[in-house]
Amino acid sequence: MINFPLPRLDRDSELNKLLLPYCRLKLGEVWIDEQKIHRVACIDACDNLALKKILGKEKAVLAIQDPPYNFVAFEEQKLERFISWCESWIDNTFSTLKENSSLYIWLGADQNENFQPFPQFILMMAKSGFKSKSFITMRNQRGYGTQKNWMAIRQELLYYVKGEPKFFIDAEYTDIPKVLKGYYKKVNGKITDNSERSKSENIRAGNVWVDIQQVFYRMEENVNGCFAQKPLKAIERIIQASSKKNELILDYFSHSGTTLLAAEKLNRRSFVSDIDPVFCEISIRRLENFRNKRKTGWQNSNPFAEEIINDKKLLSYLKNNYGTKIPQKIYVDSKNLIL
Repeated sequence: MINFPLPRLDRDSELNKLLLPYCRLKLGEVWIDEQKIHRVACIDACDNLALKKILGKEKAVLAIQDPPYNFVAFEEQKLERFISWCESWIDNTFSTLKENSSLYIWLGADQNENFQPFPQFILMMAKSGFKSKSFITMRNQRGYGTQKNWMAIRQELLYYVKGEPKFFIDAEYTDIPKVLKGYYKKVNGKITDNSERSKSENIRAGNVWVDIQQVFYRMEENVNGCFAQKPLKAIERIIQASSKKNELILDYFSHSGTTLLAAEKLNRRSFVSDIDPVFCEISIRRLENFRNKRKTGWQNSNPFAEEIINDKKLLSYLKNNYGTKIPQKIYVDSKNLIL
């Protein structure tokens, strides 16, 4: 495993600036992949005119949104301003979805600050035009510990609908086999247990997902620098449950490009965007990396490894501020080892 990570990009504006010359998109620009299946745009999720200009009359059946809710946790925005900002991109999501469509939103809850922004966001959504369907909890195998409180290992996922979209139940079945029999019920005069009535030998995920591994540096899908990266398996489950092949999926906070990659793997079309050119570039590179190498990420290397090696200023910044070292193996055959 190559050990050449990037620090958190959302917390280091100077590093972000040093990476900008290697990004294909500037604010307002769109990248269309060579197969014309996916689009990546560098735009503000609140910019309704830009979204409509790119999408035209086309609308999607599914949106998966993962807004940077740590704005509130780190006091970078006042709570009221954050909710007002959310109202704007929620309105844009509503207008770019079909009459019958689904919306999934990843959201956090700061347990040390009255669980904000979760309750305020829920109240805002009650007036959005979307209808609530489920409150899903994904269990992170690695939480952050404490000796004075319960370890935080949950990730909140909200499921809303517009109209009456289809839900494809097969996507809910996990790889976990059923071992507990019970729930006896008489069917056609015969007493049966749950395993006899079930459509599968495996259990359903329900609204508590315990079968998905949180992304960390030893996993191939890991994208260093992207702190809020969601597991590919979670996004694939959402896509399979709420869309069909060739249908369009939206994501206005692309970040590590997981929705884009999942759409590619599952034969869906996608339109993803991010206001940050660096995250747009990471998303594009992740798709290209998958198509060229069949790799879902960079494990503990990073998307800009070759640029860092050849950019003295960028390399010096990482060495001085983070103690970054270039693995000796990279010099042997950098393309094969990194990419």
